[in-house]
Amino acid sequence: MSNRGNAAASAQSLTALIVDDEPLARDELAYLLKDFPELEVAASASNGLEAVQIIEDIEPDLVFLDVQMPGLDGLGVIRRLRESETPLPYFILATAFDNYAVEAFQVEAFDYILKPVEKERLAATIERARRAIAARPPRQETVETELPRPAGGYKTKVLVRRDNRNWIVDAADIVYATIDDGLITVVTPALEGESTYKTIEELQSSLDPGMFWRVHRSWLVNINRIREVIPWFKSSFQLRMDDKKGTEVPVSRVQTKRLRALFRL
Repeated sequence: MSNRGNAAASAQSLTALIVDDEPLARDELAYLLKDFPELEVAASASNGLEAVQIIEDIEPDLVFLDVQMPGLDGLGVIRRLRESETPLPYFILATAFDNYAVEAFQVEAFDYILKPVEKERLAATIERARRAIAARPPRQETVETELPRPAGGYKTKVLVRRDNRNWIVDAADIVYATIDDGLITVVTPALEGESTYKTIEELQSSLDPGMFWRVHRSWLVNINRIREVIPWFKSSFQLRMDDKKGTEVPVSRVQTKRLRALFRL
């Protein structure tokens, strides 16, 4: 094994996302990254909106981000994630043009590399990122809801709107709730509709914390409705829920510890 291979074996494992609207550019970068065994390419995205969703779901360490893309461009991806207060990865902007350096600095991108990407330049960037991540304080474990018990106790019935009608469902029948673009969707085995709560935090605080668990910033699940725990990348997991679609829900890194304890993984 080479010296680089020995070093990589002991290096901290990193996860990465490649974002580029050109398939050839994604493939070329993925090929170059194969020579860095300490780095795992967990996913790729072909546009900015897809990138935002994947970053929120898998929380990668590094994102190799094309600047010029139709729709939401690379700089827009970073700005949108900042607005949503998503834990940010290190962004490495990749572009064929050298006139975005000032804007890259303004959004605090970790690095800025020109296409075609040179292997030596890529190696220097990855090593610098590895050192920065190793020196970064560990992300704090989310404290499992110490919210005050609501007056009158936790809700046993929840109102769900669908087809201009107001349905009353048993809280115990809720499989999961998720929020997207400010809209909370509540799913039961028989019904899917809109919650009247404005934030997922408000919904969470109204329900029994012994039954409902905030596994991800955008997902609240009923522990009794988890059908399967699915191993994912880098010792993380997804949950397959007990709804008709068998929805797969990401577990954030900071909630993985509780998941392991809950199911003795």
